[in-house]
Formats: sequence, C-alpha cells, structure tokens
Amino acid sequence: MGTTGDRDGRLCQRCGRPGPNVRSRGRIDLIAELCEDCWNRLANRMALDEGATALPRPELGPDTMTFVEPLTCERCGSDIRIRPTVYDRWVSLATAELPAKDVPPHFRWRLVHLRSPRSPVVIDVVAVRVRGIDPLPGEAVTPAHRMFCAAEEAESSPVSARGSGLPPAARALRRSSAPVTALSLPLRVDHGRKRNGL
Repeated sequence: MGTTGDRDGRLCQRCGRPGPNVRSRGRIDLIAELCEDCWNRLANRMALDEGATALPRPELGPDTMTFVEPLTCERCGSDIRIRPTVYDRWVSLATAELPAKDVPPHFRWRLVHLRSPRSPVVIDVVAVRVRGIDPLPGEAVTPAHRMFCAAEEAESSPVSARGSGLPPAARALRRSSAPVTALSLPLRVDHGRKRNGL
C-alpha cells in the first residue's frame, strides 16, 4: 500500500532514509521517490551519460517585452533548441528532426508534449532520450546538437564521458549532490561505430 517511515510515510527509495524532502522526482513522475541528495546524484550521472549538459533557457516573466534572440551554440554559432529532460537537466538539440536511420543511437531524442490533466493545452515540452526499442528507420527523431557541432568535432579527444580522464568539471558533476545549472563538456563524437545494419 505504501512505504513506512516518518509521519507522511515517505522513505527515499535509494538510501532508505525518511525526510521532509523525499518526494516524487522528475517532470513526468515516473522516476522515483528520492531525497534531494540522492536525486541530484542520480540526475547528474544521467546527464553526464546522455550528454544533457546545456545551460537552462533564460526565464522570462509574463510581462517581458524585450526581444529574445534565437538560441545559438556558443562554440560553433549554429541555431539550437534547449529543452528540459525528464530528470530536470537541460539538453541542447538540433533545430530539425531527421529519420532515425540518419542519427546514431546515442544522439537520438524525442520531444514529448506534456498537457494539463483536464485540458488539451500543452504546458511543457520535455526531451526524452530514445532507448530500449529502436525506432523504425524512417521515424523522425531529434538529434542532439553535439552530433553537428563543428567545435566539438575539431576538439574531439580520446577521453569519453565515462573514462577516468574526465575534465575537472565532469569529475565534480559525477561526485556532486547539488543541482547543476551550468556545465558544458566537450564530448567525443565516435565516427568509428558500427551501423546496426541500416
């Protein structure tokens, strides 16, 4: 029926400790009930593994009348879309969708439109990494911007995000239990991969 623990009956599903900050995490309530520290460690690790290391979009108030420039990559200057992930981190995406056969599996994302429970109005757009079941070859996916970023291609190195030779910012993110709001890491694009027969 429910977990036992403190008065509101919530225990962190990772560390098992009760607390007032244990709650359902993520933007679509599918992940878990975790405390703040466990959630930030898990979300930071997922962000590193999936390449969701972009800065958040600027927050604009409802009365803001200033012109907002389209978002561009600070490194290569091309247009990008920055979207939140289901685990409250941000990913930089390309502006156009492509067929899945043209996008390597580790760069595939989908945009999910979240709607209000009692209304057809879209309240948020969330980026979800495509994994598990591969999409059909002609199915549209949104590629991560790092697939096209000329600056990352020029700086590609043998260090991967999972390797032991991580940059200092990446090592801090992996150990951190605080939310990360700004981090850009050069991630390696592997052009020597196999093509799954497509």
